[in-house]
Amino acid sequence: MSEAFDAVDVIRAKRDGQELSDEQIDWVVDAYTRGAVAEEQMSALAMAIYLNGMRREEIARWTRAMIASGERLDFSAILGPTGKIATADKHSTGGVGDKITLPLAPLVAVYGIAVPQLSGRGLGHTGGTLDKLESIPGWQASVSNERMMKILGSIGAVICAAGTGLAPADKKLYALRDVTGTVEAIPLIASSIMSKKIAEGTDSLVLDVKVGSGAFMKDEESARELARTMVALGDESGVRTSALLTDMSTPLGLTVGNAIEVEESVEVLSGGGPEDVVELTVALAREMLLASGVDEDPAEALADGRAMDIYKNMIRAQGGDPDAALPVARESHVIKAPETGTLHSLDALSVGVASWRLGAGRSRKEDPVQAGAGVRLHAKPGDHVAEGQPLMTLLTDTPERFERALNTLNGSFKIAQSGPADVERRLILDRLSAE
Repeated sequence: MSEAFDAVDVIRAKRDGQELSDEQIDWVVDAYTRGAVAEEQMSALAMAIYLNGMRREEIARWTRAMIASGERLDFSAILGPTGKIATADKHSTGGVGDKITLPLAPLVAVYGIAVPQLSGRGLGHTGGTLDKLESIPGWQASVSNERMMKILGSIGAVICAAGTGLAPADKKLYALRDVTGTVEAIPLIASSIMSKKIAEGTDSLVLDVKVGSGAFMKDEESARELARTMVALGDESGVRTSALLTDMSTPLGLTVGNAIEVEESVEVLSGGGPEDVVELTVALAREMLLASGVDEDPAEALADGRAMDIYKNMIRAQGGDPDAALPVARESHVIKAPETGTLHSLDALSVGVASWRLGAGRSRKEDPVQAGAGVRLHAKPGDHVAEGQPLMTLLTDTPERFERALNTLNGSFKIAQSGPADVERRLILDRLSAE
């Protein structure tokens, strides 16, 4: 078939800083999905977009074209105990130790809101929710759309892999961006996230936009631009959308890995767990409840065990045993404090890369991960540490990985002769919404 446009003309237009027309955008996304635009051509266009950006109208059209490449889910028929219920979702832009989805989905479901959490796998230093849950014996990430609807109707929450039918254009483009140095392009990040989330069809969406060394967005200005862009895309598509800017300069919680992050999530669901994980879980839950018109304090459902009950049922519904022992790494190595003082900083990126090198993450999507690998932290910035005290424990099944992980952690922390007030962490930096 003859094509409406020439890919080279579209590339030149964006290379020269021009605005792409609606027709050019619709064609190039469709043609790339069909294979009529070659990988090297889309690589060149992605780089041109990275270097020259896109206007808000272009990003909105690009997002709609990605949605149109596949199916849209419809949750309107889901019925809870009291009839039709709202649906809400959360998306994080990725971080180190970010296990928030695990306690958050069942927590929000306590209040009669259906939470279809379509999640992904880790790549590089950022962990993947599905990898974490797959460390639970028997748990399966893939469920059919019909099964997902049944779980949502009966339990109220599901965490699973997105089907291949949602925004297939994004699946191709995501893999391409990863190998062409264009992951950080804000128009492509925003359209990638929002095309899947809008196609998913929930009533509301809360975005957790990370900023800091362990995030894609290293500075607050870039994170704010990304958040504003995504909130506008959601709002224009009829999805009530808000965003929290959250700090990712140091890891979330005290665990970075797979099974050990599940273990920490269960602690949170049991009414304990690290303060920062609890704080962010409750803050995002409040946003999701607010968007659904529910005026309740979600902290109560963590404390009284209601969220834990839903979590266990959610895991069982996908073949998992929530009470089974989790995998444990065969080898460990302890890093001790070289001096006495206050732990002043602990770099999220270094810890994330170390965990990846220990086997908790992957370099390519097809790589396997070790369920028990990762880094267990024994202190966070602001804590007093004594010389010789354990700072972190490295975990892996393959001890030859320790050397590269240790090299990564050189200079990753600073101990200073100063009090905790000097390193007080502000976890939630701002809130953005369309209102």
